[in-house]
Amino acid sequence: MEIRHLITFQTIVNKGSYTEAAYILGYTQSTITAHMQALEQEIGGELFTYKNRNLHLTTLGKELIPLSEDLLSTHEQIKNMRNNNKVSGVLRIAAPESLTISKLGPIIKEYSMRFPDVKLILTNGTCGQNQNDLMSGRVDIAFMLYPEIKPEKCIHYVLCEERIVLVSNKEGPQHFNEIKSNSSNHFFITNEEGCSFRTIFERQLIKHDIKDLQTMELWSIGAIKQMIMNGLGFSVLPYITVKDEIESGKIRLLAHSETMESIYSHMLIKKKKWIAPQIQAFTRLALASLSAK
Repeated sequence: MEIRHLITFQTIVNKGSYTEAAYILGYTQSTITAHMQALEQEIGGELFTYKNRNLHLTTLGKELIPLSEDLLSTHEQIKNMRNNNKVSGVLRIAAPESLTISKLGPIIKEYSMRFPDVKLILTNGTCGQNQNDLMSGRVDIAFMLYPEIKPEKCIHYVLCEERIVLVSNKEGPQHFNEIKSNSSNHFFITNEEGCSFRTIFERQLIKHDIKDLQTMELWSIGAIKQMIMNGLGFSVLPYITVKDEIESGKIRLLAHSETMESIYSHMLIKKKKWIAPQIQAFTRLALASLSAK
């Protein structure tokens, strides 16, 4: 069994297609196919199957994933035996935009200064997407804003509780009751579906049977805040992302009597037999920085 065949297998799993795996690994499509045929012959069964032209893992393929991850982790550890104390390589981090703009900037800056040999790749996505990317191997560390969770197969750090607030234009409604009584005249300005604090607030809308509230979806928290300052509606956001605007009077807190579910910032690392030095170094720095606040 060749390591390169397992690398090809994991890449197909992560990317969801032979074509994408070939592009990432720099192989031809026929080489990718040959790798999988050799691996399937050694294992004694199919790893992938097609259903309606979509690639799916077989039961055998699903069983191979954790074993393959362990072998590749051990292989990586062996390759780095002489450099166990050197922090280098690639570090891939996924985080929601809210945590990126409010907390991760100083940590990433300090990390880059301390460990210039690490190529750091940061992506933004919803919390569910970030966790999926972690479990599929697309990223090494995932940050989330979520209620209490007990993720499996992860090293899990609860960082701190995050205050979620309703905000409106400085000349807009002062209490959410004003919006509930005349909901058709107000825009709920928010980000994409799947965002944890949007989901929590929408449960309140269902609770109060508010159905005619207009929703405006925007691509970034910066755009949401600008629309609020322009008087186009209200939003629900982590306090840390609107703190400066509230203190400067550009945005006002919208009073409410809703019972909002508690939400926390989390950091997740996939459990492996060996955790790379660049992941360990970032974890220590993040925990030291965020626990001090």
